[in-house]
Amino acid sequence: MTVLEEKLTEALSAGAANVFPAPDLFARVRESVEADRMMRYSRARRAGIALGMLLLFTGIVSLTTKREEGRLLMAWWILELLTTVLLIGVALWLGPFIKRFGRSYAADVFRASPRTGKSFIVLTDIVYYLIFIAYILFTTSVFPREGWTFSVRPIQIQHELVRIGGILLIIGVLHGLNLVLMPILGRLFAANRGLGRESPPEE
Repeated sequence: MTVLEEKLTEALSAGAANVFPAPDLFARVRESVEADRMMRYSRARRAGIALGMLLLFTGIVSLTTKREEGRLLMAWWILELLTTVLLIGVALWLGPFIKRFGRSYAADVFRASPRTGKSFIVLTDIVYYLIFIAYILFTTSVFPREGWTFSVRPIQIQHELVRIGGILLIIGVLHGLNLVLMPILGRLFAANRGLGRESPPEE
């Protein structure tokens, strides 16, 4: 071993002797492993739910579709009901999915007043779901529209596609407006909070 190697070994050994593991190292490692396991379980559960819903949807379509003279026929109300269920599923799944990625953004915007940020998120969720419910009720048909027949025709398929596209557009526009307005509101709340602190007490 050369002189340089001996000096490096002595320096590194002396530094390592003064390093002690953190007392909560094992607990942190265990929490990290547990969080990773829960994340994998959550992903597998969501994938299983999505696959189950897809199989259920496929089974319902297969059972409610009749074949007559080489054509596939389905009653108009069945397609209307399936589309309504799909809209409800999109509203219940896509909204929280987007919100999960926006929590850190909201926390950064409302870092001066975290409680205000949490209240803002809760209120926007209520507004979103009220808009979704209103849209679904407005577009649901309880009797055949003009041009429809008892069985599904292309004009009804076009109507259902418009319904699906409409709710996706509403979700996108609402979250886009939220991204634009949230920083403005965050600055206003922070400014008002600062003015409240700087104002002298009343005599």
